[in-house]
Amino acid sequence: MSEVTLTATTGRETGSARSRRMRAEGRIPATVYGMGREPVSVTIERADLRRAMTTEAGVNALIRLDIDGESDHALVKEIQRHPVRRDVIHLDLQRIDPAKPMLLTVPIELIGDSKKVTSAGGVIELKLRQLKVSVRPDSIPTHIVVDQSEMVVDDMITVGDMSLPDGVSSEVDEATPVAIARLTRAAMVAQRQAARGEEPAPGAK
Repeated sequence: MSEVTLTATTGRETGSARSRRMRAEGRIPATVYGMGREPVSVTIERADLRRAMTTEAGVNALIRLDIDGESDHALVKEIQRHPVRRDVIHLDLQRIDPAKPMLLTVPIELIGDSKKVTSAGGVIELKLRQLKVSVRPDSIPTHIVVDQSEMVVDDMITVGDMSLPDGVSSEVDEATPVAIARLTRAAMVAQRQAARGEEPAPGAK
């Protein structure tokens, strides 16, 4: 995974009124902590933060954080947003060692054509949208793919069936369902009617 760089400045004033003024000036208050060091209050330019968070890695981006000329590696730990506008109003950044594995969640993405399921009147439900994994910060995948193209109705893909990238290990029980292929309610009704020799209801698929 490539790094993104954020520049932070120390010496910010605390307090809600001062924080509002900083945000109005295009700066976001943030707290940096971790690695056995004291937390540091900093400010980050909103435009720089937006660029960092809109990379493919999103909130799991590995950040090279420059604070008053000194560099640390960090990950976003928590983002606080305005309840209405959804603007970022505060950020927590955790210092990390890029060579040591850590626990985090990675999005799961379905890929492939589910024609075998849809042609039988079925749908595929994604039961697990994120996977908790152990991975080195410099190897965090942007997402984990699950291929649905070979699924048929009544199939289930579990965590144990998934193919994980090198260096990534799951922290979730292997029996946990990830995706399930099932018939729609209309298709089940149509099947029952067909078994009884009845005409299917209008619009049933």
